[in-house]
Amino acid sequence: MKYYKTIIYSLSTLLINSCAPKMEESYDIKKGFTGNISISGAFALYPIVVLWSEDFKLKHPNVRFNISAGGAGKGITDVLTNMVDIGLVSRDLSPKELVKGALPIFVAKDAVLGTYNSSNPNSKLIQERGLSKQELKKIFIDQSYSTWQDIDLRFSNDPIAIYTRSDAAGAGETWAKFFNHYQEDLQGVGIFGDPGLAQAVKDNPYSIGFNNINFIYDLNSHKTADNIKVIPIDINENGKIDKEESFYENLNELTQAVAAGHYPSPPSRELSFVIKNTNDSKLIKEFIRFVLAKEQQRYLLENGYVPLTNDQIKIELNKIDKK
Repeated sequence: MKYYKTIIYSLSTLLINSCAPKMEESYDIKKGFTGNISISGAFALYPIVVLWSEDFKLKHPNVRFNISAGGAGKGITDVLTNMVDIGLVSRDLSPKELVKGALPIFVAKDAVLGTYNSSNPNSKLIQERGLSKQELKKIFIDQSYSTWQDIDLRFSNDPIAIYTRSDAAGAGETWAKFFNHYQEDLQGVGIFGDPGLAQAVKDNPYSIGFNNINFIYDLNSHKTADNIKVIPIDINENGKIDKEESFYENLNELTQAVAAGHYPSPPSRELSFVIKNTNDSKLIKEFIRFVLAKEQQRYLLENGYVPLTNDQIKIELNKIDKK
């Protein structure tokens, strides 16, 4: 199994490759493809894209990747301005972006989860009762609650430290969409990137925030990482987490719940590669086909994502086959 220590090693390799001169795209039946693939965007997709690029280079060693994470907003901007070949996007595209020539190819599914610090004195009760959609809205949108006790009189009278994303992020947009709002409506201290937001929650015992799955769970143990826990959503709003709402104990239970639709959508969501609809690169098409193949989709579950169904894969492949 490949996990984050592999990803960290790969990052240094990718940065070295990005400094090399751009190679002209070509194909040889023995050597495979030659060329460059530049990618930027959502933190949500970055870890798995690094793994996919490593495996693609095993088949096509003369392909160089330049991959960077900077948020979904950066990914869509970069691809529409021809700065990169592929934008990593973790939100729905706007009509304006589609008119500008953005073509989304769905490659995986994941979810944004509410988070809090595991040292929170109310942790046991949070796990038992969860928080309802309306309670979360009053925290992240309305800021109706200033202390934990404002939520429930059984909670401690400690202040709620709210953290949100400062960058244009698919996670922020998706979390806000859960409340029928936009990312700009989210309240709290703005933190850049998924890693930064997760760390902010880990550093403050009274914190509350949100993150993508793979920035919350340890991919080796499949349990939540140190100092961070998931806020269970009280979906039926009966004041407790029922058996059918309890699927946060480990990564496998959660991804199965997302795949089965038991976790709400949003904040579960589709993740996509976005290319320009005028991009006719055979290399880019081959990489997308590679990512959608069963051999690569198998990485998704063990790395905190949900794979596409066979029918979904056919639909996405048809998008590039028509080009």
